[in-house]
Amino acid sequence: MFYAPVTINGRAPVKWPHQVGVVPAEAHCRQERAADRILETAVASHGAVVCQVVAGLGGVGKTQLAAGLAHRLSGSGGLDLLVWVSATSRSAVVTSYAQAFADTTGVDGPSSDHAAGRFLAWLATSQCRWLIVLDDVTDPNDLRGLWPPNTRSGRTVVTTRSTDSALIAGRRRIDVNVFTSDEAATYLAAKLGCHPFRLDEAVGLADDLGHLPLALAQAAAYILDRTNMTCAGYRRRLVDRRRRLAELAPRALPDDYPHTVAATWSLSIDRADTLSPTGLARPVLELAALLDGNGILVTVFTSRAVRAYLEIRTGKPVEDGDVTDALDNLVQLSLATITPGAGTVRVHALLQRVVREACSDHIDVLAVTAANALHEIWPKIERDREHSQTLRANTAALGAYTGHLLWTHGAYQVLFDAGRSLGVTGQAAAAAEYFHTLYNTANGHLGPDHPTTLSSRHYLASWRGEAGDPASAAAACEKLLADRLRVLGPDDPGTLSTRHALTYWRGRAGNPAGAVVGFTELLSDQMRVLGADHPHTLLTRLDLAYWRGQAGDPAGAVAAYEALLPDLIRIHENNHLDTLTARRNLAFWRGQAGDPAGAAAAYEALLPDFIRVLGSDHPDTLTARLDLASWRSESGDLAGAVAAHEDLLSDRERILGADHQAVLTTRNDLAHWRGQAGDPAGAVAAYEALLPDLLRVLGSDHPDTLTARRNLASWRGETGDLVGAVTAFEDLLPDLLRVLEADHPNIPLVRDSLEFWREALY
Repeated sequence: MFYAPVTINGRAPVKWPHQVGVVPAEAHCRQERAADRILETAVASHGAVVCQVVAGLGGVGKTQLAAGLAHRLSGSGGLDLLVWVSATSRSAVVTSYAQAFADTTGVDGPSSDHAAGRFLAWLATSQCRWLIVLDDVTDPNDLRGLWPPNTRSGRTVVTTRSTDSALIAGRRRIDVNVFTSDEAATYLAAKLGCHPFRLDEAVGLADDLGHLPLALAQAAAYILDRTNMTCAGYRRRLVDRRRRLAELAPRALPDDYPHTVAATWSLSIDRADTLSPTGLARPVLELAALLDGNGILVTVFTSRAVRAYLEIRTGKPVEDGDVTDALDNLVQLSLATITPGAGTVRVHALLQRVVREACSDHIDVLAVTAANALHEIWPKIERDREHSQTLRANTAALGAYTGHLLWTHGAYQVLFDAGRSLGVTGQAAAAAEYFHTLYNTANGHLGPDHPTTLSSRHYLASWRGEAGDPASAAAACEKLLADRLRVLGPDDPGTLSTRHALTYWRGRAGNPAGAVVGFTELLSDQMRVLGADHPHTLLTRLDLAYWRGQAGDPAGAVAAYEALLPDLIRIHENNHLDTLTARRNLAFWRGQAGDPAGAAAAYEALLPDFIRVLGSDHPDTLTARLDLASWRSESGDLAGAVAAHEDLLSDRERILGADHQAVLTTRNDLAHWRGQAGDPAGAVAAYEALLPDLLRVLGSDHPDTLTARRNLASWRGETGDLVGAVTAFEDLLPDLLRVLEADHPNIPLVRDSLEFWREALY
């Protein structure tokens, strides 16, 4: 039954049910969404109907959700009064309330404010079934004193991009996001399904547009307006950066929506920029538009580089708190979200594009600022793999959007940070591939002889070596050295660094004696050019000590490390990675010199420092665990060694993946210690399972592959398979002679083993 008020002052009130304001029509092919069902449930436990606040980014369909509810309630006869208010200002709300009061009572108030107050009082006592929709509330202050009452017979729905607590407190908040993948696909199929050929790459288009309902509606209209346009064709136009988004809007906007996607968001950006601290929200959003919208570290925005830029932009001092307040303003206007625990900011990809297009006249300054900020916050020691991945993702996005500007303005250091990050977090092959691309890019922008181009070649060679190809790394360093000598001269630090890399990779390729000679010569030149305390000089002493041990002089290696450590501690202190490496190598060569128990004790003391400085998942920490397990076994704890290697293998597979070289090395060592612990058959089985993976991942000539073949041959002999052992060693020896230097220590070892098993057989 409809509520019918009495006649007042002789003026007949309007007929019931009644509507004030224009309710938007439901969009064509509108999708039923989870938020629709939430809107239907508005009754609190005490029986009153709660006010519902529908919040979200512009273009996600908030107004359509409210309109859908209004149409359903009106169509079912469930409303006596519907008031739809375009609540973009306080005066708009007051005017609508005043009109509703006049319509429902037949009385004109002395003023709009007075009539609005009388209307709210009438709602509080009326048994009329009413729905008030306050659509697109911009400023919570506009509703001060104008909130409809909570009653059993009426309800209020607010749509807003704002998430201010003043809007939400005491009310039910309904967060509306973009379409799900299924909703987006269903929508495009409904809009374009009468022309099936248009749906080519529809799923990809939905992904490109970030599943934003408004963007999908406008894209579908654009496609339908053109005879042969398809989703695939629209995607091609979308990725063409020569086209602005405005060029991809339909001639007439669908569903009577008043604004394009870009215009929809510009209103929110303008509003955010007026909030205190004024003038900061827009430049912060512009910087975010150049980075990875899936997660930008808050520390990027609070960096010195960004704060300096914001001070220039606004002409006033900017503190960390000002920047975080600006981020909060973006969140309050649904332009961004912040994940508190992760400390990351998320921004919709299409919004990023709108912002980038709007700031094209100063995007070069933004690009340099973002690059410098990322470089500034990149940790020297990367303990957190997820944090490193976030930095790399943001660098990749920055490079994709503004890469040419980074090269033009000399802000490309962060691109090198990203490549090194891949390597130091255990992804050597990915680092090599990355630096191959970076070298080609540097060569194109700077030319082949530019120091930065030469540096990219240096990193490319080094990570190829770390990825398992030391011979290729040495060959590349040899070519690079010739170019650096020609361009930079013999005493340039870059030339000396390439000599260091060349010597190291020659050693890794099987010439430890040559490495000793090369590092000795290099050390003399570095002492003359750089000085005894330069970090590069100390690093050469560290490597020279290592290769002395590899060349057969473990006692000399121990003495060299004992002499080096005090200098490293004096220059770098205890927590520096070079200091930790020297301590680890000293422990290793002590064991090789005949003191396995001392080596195990040293590693036990060292491992907590690795965990404290680098973190438990760092590749160097895992290597220290491997060394500790090995020296414990050398000291007689074979069962403990097997258990430690099993634990380490599990962690390395989790962190690095099954095909990582360090994982394969751990499998090799585990197989060896299983044999040493009295299970030669288990060792053979483990090596037989490992060898195909080594051949697939590293290749037949890699030192680790050759070592595994040698170990497999030996353990076959230990199981009693003498013929298999002899045959395996006979097959291995020619390959060693072909791959390794003639004086490599592994060659006599294999010859001795072959002779031993031949004698045992015959």
